[in-house]
Amino acid sequence: MPFKEHNRQYDLVVFGATGYTGRLAAEYITANFPVNLKWAIAGRSESKLQAIVDDCKKLNSDRNPPAIETAEVDSYDEMSALAKKTFVMITTVGPYSAHGEYAVKACAEAGTHYFDVTGETPWVYRMIKKYEKTAKESGAILIPQMGLESAPADLCTWSLAQTLRKQLDAKTRDVIISIYNLRAAPSGGTVSTVLTIFDHFTLSELAESGRPFALSPIPHPGEPKRHNASIWQKIFGVHYVPNLGTVTTAFTSSADQGLVERSWGLLSEIPSRKDEFYGPNFHWAECYSPRNWLYGVIVHWVIVIGIFLVATGKPVRTLFRNIVPAPGTGPSKDEMEKEEVEWRGIANPDTEVPSDRQAFCRAWYYGSMYSSSDDRIFTVTAMLCSEAARTVLEDDLELDGGFYTPCCLGQSIVDRAHSGGFKMETRIQHK
Repeated sequence: MPFKEHNRQYDLVVFGATGYTGRLAAEYITANFPVNLKWAIAGRSESKLQAIVDDCKKLNSDRNPPAIETAEVDSYDEMSALAKKTFVMITTVGPYSAHGEYAVKACAEAGTHYFDVTGETPWVYRMIKKYEKTAKESGAILIPQMGLESAPADLCTWSLAQTLRKQLDAKTRDVIISIYNLRAAPSGGTVSTVLTIFDHFTLSELAESGRPFALSPIPHPGEPKRHNASIWQKIFGVHYVPNLGTVTTAFTSSADQGLVERSWGLLSEIPSRKDEFYGPNFHWAECYSPRNWLYGVIVHWVIVIGIFLVATGKPVRTLFRNIVPAPGTGPSKDEMEKEEVEWRGIANPDTEVPSDRQAFCRAWYYGSMYSSSDDRIFTVTAMLCSEAARTVLEDDLELDGGFYTPCCLGQSIVDRAHSGGFKMETRIQHK
């Protein structure tokens, strides 16, 4: 499919290409995108960027290598100049709460389509409040959280809801997504983000952005509540969900929840997507499937106690920074080869008469797309943000400017992600 016509120097710029995820995104694009792509990689160090270009040449000698653009993430003038050169920008430079705003502002003002891989809900909430009006005026499509947080959860939810709509002719009442299997180490940037976010937002700001449906463009018509946990569940985390099994607290739930709830609101407003709206009584929850109940209790306590310590103690954050992986680092290729991640989910229909059927979803991504024949390894995050950019480059999405979510890219991103290794299957089953 041909790229859209535009008057920019580049179709695509990957900003932060010398970092862990940015480098993998550049390699994925080199290996998988059409050879007529006009693109560049960008960052602070020209010499480090040149090393990435050299690696890309080795990976695919049949295509033109990316150009090099240097820009400082904390310089608005430099980010603005870069945004004006490209039709689409992917930025992987985090923590976004510390370094991400100028890229958002520059793209919103220039009408440049934008993707990032943040999981920082308070920052996304702030960016929407500050720049949504600007993006609507310029026509820029901005989609944050287009990586492990929170695209898989969002796409699984969308697919479940569409399965109910098409096969049962029903809206969606509630969805539960479970991280069923996770064998992967976080990158240094992911760890750094967790430690940094409490330096940039007050507890009241965190609470404001964490309210139910806070990111949604419309209010929930009913009581905007979330899952009502029992006393046992609040203390120990572990509980049982039919067809998902024993589950516990998920470390990604706060990031994924806000984004999915924004999708709910957006689908009710986008003229071309209103048929896909989940329904007025929609509620959502996420959990993690532990090996056993004891491990589930430990996971819950680690998350709860860890967040409390990091949130309330700056010395604790300083201590962790000295012992965790540095930003820009991540698992080795041998470690990535063994990575596995799988999601499972259920969705119940919203019907007047209780139904004995529900939708079930399974999605998976194994081995970080490892191939021993050509040594290509890509994380799910690098693949997803790259394929999202390709969707905007090639497809007529019928979206005006503004802040959107991964599922607003529709079936196109699901199909492209499938081709990239993120497999998904849905079905109707009995409860």
